[in-house]
Amino acid sequence: MADPYSLLGVSRSADEKTIKSAYRKLAKELHPDRNKDNPKAAERFAEVTRAYDLLSDKDKRAQYDRGEIDGEGNPAHPFGFGQGGGDPRGHAYAGDFEFGSGAADFGDIFEGLFGAGRRTGGFGGFNRGAPPPQRGANMSYRLAVSFIDAATLAPQRITLADGKTIDLKLPAGVETGTQMKLAGKGQLGPAGPSDAIVTIEIGKHPFFERDGDNVLLELPISLNEAVKGARIKVPTVDGPVMLTVAPGAHSGQTLRLKGRGFTRKNGGRGDQMVTLMIDVPARDPALDSFVESWTDSRPLRAKLGV
Repeated sequence: MADPYSLLGVSRSADEKTIKSAYRKLAKELHPDRNKDNPKAAERFAEVTRAYDLLSDKDKRAQYDRGEIDGEGNPAHPFGFGQGGGDPRGHAYAGDFEFGSGAADFGDIFEGLFGAGRRTGGFGGFNRGAPPPQRGANMSYRLAVSFIDAATLAPQRITLADGKTIDLKLPAGVETGTQMKLAGKGQLGPAGPSDAIVTIEIGKHPFFERDGDNVLLELPISLNEAVKGARIKVPTVDGPVMLTVAPGAHSGQTLRLKGRGFTRKNGGRGDQMVTLMIDVPARDPALDSFVESWTDSRPLRAKLGV
């Protein structure tokens, strides 16, 4: 194992608070739950956890600094099975004890070295800190949602890889790229199934456009509706509604239909913005006859300097 100070990115003189802060930062970045598709991150997570286990223990840190144990917490000198004697510092080798009835508890020796309750297998601390079993890989899906359904949060249905169908409730504020997590619907692994990640893709509409939480619509109206005013049926994402056009309306004028837009994240609704577009027919005899006897004398382009 590499030097635990280097693994945590701290100096040998770092205090407990600095070591703990460094570990928390690395653990958050490398935690297996945040790196399900990156086995190397899981290995690094195990390494920095073992490093923190050692450096957060004052006795072990002192032993490591004196060169008595390595970065794994194991004695720095090989165990002399069957050789007898001890090392120059007075630490007993495993060969000083016999196995069998009446022998010293070998596990107690390791507990003294590594700390009780920290062994996960092997001889009192060897193999400890191994990466936990991983869940299966996440499954990714793309769900096409119509413009109207997205605006009104209409329920959706998706078919998973195993053939099962699931009904989904779209979240408020949904947009293209929004991701929904289906817990436990991914691939199966040693530690259980992972999740399914559904990415939403909102389709275009023939005449509606989205602007944030608002819906935009260009509404054609006739010349006489513009001149005289009218009550006009207008499409919205929730169905047709009646809109009042005041006399003297002009192209480019925008009217607001409150609460007819997309649902915001806070639960409210955006608006529908209706831009009036006067549609003049081409070569209409009645209109031609009227214009022959009527002239608009206003200086319409004076503000343009012409």
